[in-house]
Amino acid sequence: MTASATSAPLPEAAARQLADLLAGWDACQAVDASEVGPGLWRVTAYFPAPPDAGRLDALTREVGVTGPGWQIAALPDADWVAIGQAALPPVRVGRFLIHGAHVRAARRTNDIAIEIEAAEAFGTGHHGTTAGCLAAMAELGRARRFRNVLDLGTGSGVLAIAAARLWRASVLASDVDPRAVAIAAANARANGVGAYVRAIAAAGFRHPAFRRHMPFDLIVANILAGPLTELAPTLARRLAAGGTTILSGLLPDQRRQVLAAYSNQGFRLDRASVREGWLTLTLNRD
Repeated sequence: MTASATSAPLPEAAARQLADLLAGWDACQAVDASEVGPGLWRVTAYFPAPPDAGRLDALTREVGVTGPGWQIAALPDADWVAIGQAALPPVRVGRFLIHGAHVRAARRTNDIAIEIEAAEAFGTGHHGTTAGCLAAMAELGRARRFRNVLDLGTGSGVLAIAAARLWRASVLASDVDPRAVAIAAANARANGVGAYVRAIAAAGFRHPAFRRHMPFDLIVANILAGPLTELAPTLARRLAAGGTTILSGLLPDQRRQVLAAYSNQGFRLDRASVREGWLTLTLNRD
């Protein structure tokens, strides 16, 4: 039997932050945040076994909320990721259309349509960080062409596929999770760019594939502010002169911290945008 954990109603910002924290919990299979009233949202998470109630309460406190605990209920065994995502609408960002098989009819003639099915990996285009990266890529695609791209923290591979489809670029897609790597590779093949995208399991930059592919002319890194700040010197060494990097997984109040780290490595800000409370930065290196 699987289990669900449902929160009490929360302010929208807290609910979104809580959903992101739960998504990073290895034991959590799927997360849903939905509006239940004006300004109030409820978070439901699905687990393969009843979760630790103490950890759930700790995560709630981490987003600044204290109060009623979680309601935990037993559920029949099911693929809750697939069930939760099957009803997701397509996401349109610039020329990109990210969709599941159930909404193929939404495609238009000039769309760069990317089909991503429910899977145990981050990246359906619905999250503000993924959509922010897609928007930045779409904007860059108006004036520039990239040939050698790194997608760091690839998840489902949606950003790697987007780069391959937009520029017919060679893309190295890396992730620390071997399951995500397998999903990203399968998604690349399903979207007709398996020959352009190489997916590898790697923590950091020790995998020999990085040395073989560098320098990259575009690096897309949708991770978190802490790791991105620490990686600034490493990314700079692997980016070609005149190259570009897109950074996301950032909160707006982390902008100064991240920009300072990258300015010290010769980067300058080209574009910044905020989607659903998440900041995306496009930086150029002289």
